[in-house]
Amino acid sequence: MKKDYLSVDDLTSEELADLLRLAGAVKADPAAFANHLGGRSVALIFEKPSTRTRVSFEVAVSSSGGHAVVLNATDLQLGRGETIEDTGRVLSRYVQAIVLRTFEQERLEVLARAASVPVVNSLSDFEHPCQALADLLTVQERLGGLAGRTLVYLGDGNNVAHSLLLAGALAGMTVRCATPPGFEPIPQVVHRAEEIATRTGGAIEILHDPVEAATDADVLYTDVWASMGQEAEADERALVFPAYQLSQKLVDVAAPGVVVLHCLPAHRGQEITDEVIDGPHSAVWDQAENRTHTQKALLLRLLGLA
Repeated sequence: MKKDYLSVDDLTSEELADLLRLAGAVKADPAAFANHLGGRSVALIFEKPSTRTRVSFEVAVSSSGGHAVVLNATDLQLGRGETIEDTGRVLSRYVQAIVLRTFEQERLEVLARAASVPVVNSLSDFEHPCQALADLLTVQERLGGLAGRTLVYLGDGNNVAHSLLLAGALAGMTVRCATPPGFEPIPQVVHRAEEIATRTGGAIEILHDPVEAATDADVLYTDVWASMGQEAEADERALVFPAYQLSQKLVDVAAPGVVVLHCLPAHRGQEITDEVIDGPHSAVWDQAENRTHTQKALLLRLLGLA
């Protein structure tokens, strides 16, 4: 693996499959991995609010025998003018890995260049690559495999959509994104996912009709209509996105054993209905749990400890 995990595109198909295998082993027998970090420290920096990412990474580190150093933006000298490069250089003297949840992808790239320890993207405006690992592990558990399956993402072509496109392509899946016109994933990500899919037997489809996209789908996935930092657009988006709500209507046209996913937090009654998120096809809570297992596997691989 590369030194850092800033994008799903940092992985090969083989490395992705390997991470999912290791995550499955970690989940099946956590006691066997209880001391693999051996007292090592991992800095967890949050420039955006977090529930699942913070808790899952803290648990992943501590349950592997490590120490999580949790820092908010206000805890660091970044807010008083210290550069992200100097922060990376200093933290590299104290910890064995740095996990950053931030806004611009460029901040992660700059940090990774300056740091001598692995840097992990735990969310940026561009990608959410750790979430994609948990998503694919969940699908693999429910369906028995990934290659040849069809995953449909409904809603805003955001950071989650970007990581799903890349991860699904690496796994040989067909990934369909159904968005309102003007809210598609950015072209460079779509193009890169298409390049990967040509090698793996996958396919990428960008659509605007949610029913067409959901038909015969193996996985239906959605996210909030307005991500963090887009709150001012929430009312406007609420007028555009209702047709893309993950409702029973879309579940009914999907494959009989369709798996329903949502990266959370969910705005019930907006992008997903109570009937669906709490229904028999939902794997949302397994998906949330799997953040811990996949992130533990990721840290162990990046540090060469498993």
